[in-house]
Amino acid sequence: MVKEKKDETSRDDKHDVTEHDAFEELRDILASGDEEDAYPAEDDGARAMPMIPLRGLSIFPYMVLHFDIGREKSISALEKAMVRDQIVFLAAQQDAETDLPTLDDFFRVGTIAKIKQMLKLPGDSIRVLVEGISRGVIEDMVHEIPYFKTRVREIEEVEYETIPNRVEALMRTVLDNFEDYLNISRKLPQDLFVSVSTVEQPGRLADIIASHLDIRTEAKQEILEAFDPEARLSLLNDILTKEIEILKIEQDINKKVRSKINKSQREYYLREQLRAIQEELGDEELIEDEIRDWLEELGKLSLPEKIHAKIEKEIKRLSKIQSSSAEGGVIRTYIEWVFQLPWNKYSESVIDLKATERILNEDHYGLIKVKERIIEYLAVMELVTSMKAPIICLVGPPGVGKTSVAKSIARSVGREFVRMSLGGVRDEAEIRGHRRTYIGAIPGRVINGVKEAGTMNPVFLFDEIDKVGNDFRGDPASALLEVLDPEQNKEFTDHYLEFPFDLSKILFITTANTTDTIPRPLLDRMEVIEVPGYTEEEKVKIAEQYLIPKQLKEHGLSAETIRMPERTVRDIINYYTRESGVRNLEREIAGVCRKSARKVVEKKTRKISVTGSTLEKYLGKRKFRYDVIENEKMIGVTTGLAWTVVGGTTLSIETTMIPGTGKMELTGQLGDVMKESAKAGVSYIRSIADELGIETNFYREKDIHIHIPEGATPKDGPSAGVTMCTAMISTLTGVPAKQDVAMTGEITLRGNILPVGGVREKVLAAHRAGIRKVLLPADNERDIDEIPANVRKKMEFVLIKHAKDALPHILTKPIA
Repeated sequence: MVKEKKDETSRDDKHDVTEHDAFEELRDILASGDEEDAYPAEDDGARAMPMIPLRGLSIFPYMVLHFDIGREKSISALEKAMVRDQIVFLAAQQDAETDLPTLDDFFRVGTIAKIKQMLKLPGDSIRVLVEGISRGVIEDMVHEIPYFKTRVREIEEVEYETIPNRVEALMRTVLDNFEDYLNISRKLPQDLFVSVSTVEQPGRLADIIASHLDIRTEAKQEILEAFDPEARLSLLNDILTKEIEILKIEQDINKKVRSKINKSQREYYLREQLRAIQEELGDEELIEDEIRDWLEELGKLSLPEKIHAKIEKEIKRLSKIQSSSAEGGVIRTYIEWVFQLPWNKYSESVIDLKATERILNEDHYGLIKVKERIIEYLAVMELVTSMKAPIICLVGPPGVGKTSVAKSIARSVGREFVRMSLGGVRDEAEIRGHRRTYIGAIPGRVINGVKEAGTMNPVFLFDEIDKVGNDFRGDPASALLEVLDPEQNKEFTDHYLEFPFDLSKILFITTANTTDTIPRPLLDRMEVIEVPGYTEEEKVKIAEQYLIPKQLKEHGLSAETIRMPERTVRDIINYYTRESGVRNLEREIAGVCRKSARKVVEKKTRKISVTGSTLEKYLGKRKFRYDVIENEKMIGVTTGLAWTVVGGTTLSIETTMIPGTGKMELTGQLGDVMKESAKAGVSYIRSIADELGIETNFYREKDIHIHIPEGATPKDGPSAGVTMCTAMISTLTGVPAKQDVAMTGEITLRGNILPVGGVREKVLAAHRAGIRKVLLPADNERDIDEIPANVRKKMEFVLIKHAKDALPHILTKPIA
């Protein structure tokens, strides 16, 4: 029980006031004073009575409890109540620290109570046992001296003869929550729930439960001020729900704390045992020897003065700390990391341009530009030994050999190879490392890669640099700026090492599928080399020279056992894969080898021939199809070319015209750019309608519908502008269009044809589909040289500057 400074209110349900004689004696003494009758009720229903202020305590009707009083006014109010009808008004103070409260310091709603017993205590204090009768509201203050006397209006409790369903539901919910509260709290007896659940009136039920809750005085006061039983139950239910959640959180916290304490005690006990064993075995001397060895090794390293001083300081710190302590383990790990770094160790790079070219050709087919750029870089390195290594970024679709090119570079220059995948990296500490203040801190993966390489000048590959993310843990892309900037990486500082480390001799190579997601400052520090997708011819050569021999070896087969002619390889490429690289092609070839290996084992077959007719037995039904354009002529249908991440493809653009009000319908999951190209084409046609012999009001009386098949595949880009325009002209003029002529180009409102990208892939798609005539923007003439020579020989290229230039090649007859 905690007392006030001189009137501290508190509860102590275990204490019983049994001093009956002292109670009677005090009452007789008080009765000898003022002889007034009990306080009568006035006309407005209020009655004057003594008031005792409570600090940190709220009393509810029907609640029996005792508290101590010691302030003079409180004792005087008690005396007056005892000589009359023993009725007193109890109101809680808003601030328990106020010693001399006034009317404004009390809550206006309190409890009218009857004094049951009182007991004198040492120190001029009195312990009072009271029983709450009903709620009351202070109307005004009669006087404050020598005690608080207030006019109080009694609030009668609402009692139901028949409890409404909503109130009954609230009572059940409150009882359920109170039962959960008792189970979690463990501070109240479990049998309390049995007695509480027998209460039938909702208001009394709320008061009894609230009186037992360990909550703030303000919260209890809110319940006391809720006169309506339903509102009181609802408020109590909210408080119970909140308290249960808080108790659950406290339980979780206590459980975790106990677990940590138990673990710490166990670790301390084991460390003490280990220390005693070490003392018995004399291991302390071994630690001294280890520190001596480290200092000798440090003296042999040619390190900058500041780094040397820092490492020496850490070693000496370890000698003064118990080896079994947590801090000793952190310092030991740090020192071991420092000595594992390849200080002043370099790979002897032997630059032989012919050998490098031979290795690159051995490992990769095609990629002429990539190989040329690598050889140029090595030639400059041979002439200028102090040249700062540039950052090469290989950009291309998946499976084209970007990572393997980096490995070949390392092999050709005789350096160690380190690869770090950046896909999904979101923590800056992955690059810069963790500070040693964190438990389990380690250096970043850059320093770790250098340690694994064992040299200061490896070939370091940052794979998938376009997939670096960022979140609340930092921005790894910003951390990479220091790593990849030749002006800064000479003094790269890892958070764990806490001293500058030279990365300038490392040949950094990065790979990406696209440059769109690479931050601009990071992209500026790299030299981008495009790695295009492979053509069908290149894929055939790669399969014959690299993939098939590799898979035969891995599956225990030989070229004599299984025969896979070129036609079969082409069928696998065209009908079972659709990619720019050769990753899926290798998987399909591996599937053929697995099936063949099973045949060899089960049927003891020595020779297997995989042909186009038997390919489905090995790989199942064809997964893809490629359009083969026939020499057909149709009104409103033209052939376009598109670029995708897996290569080029042909687009059959269909248009039709129906009577209507001039609406334009675009279907086939077209993107915003493609829709804008179609609208630009309509505006251009309207501007030259007279020249084409088209009715000038067609856009008012006809609806135009443009559709591109394979509607499940999203399509976007400006390069189909000229194709949609010519298809609409064919529909509006009624002149059939040739299907065996493909085109690509962006159109303007004046009919000009602008250049587009992906010409190489688009022409290869046209060639694969059997098309031999392609219309290209005049500004794309330079891109024709990028097309393989064997394809160029079979194709006819027509360069167009204006949409009108395409009409004679597309339409079957001239138009007006």
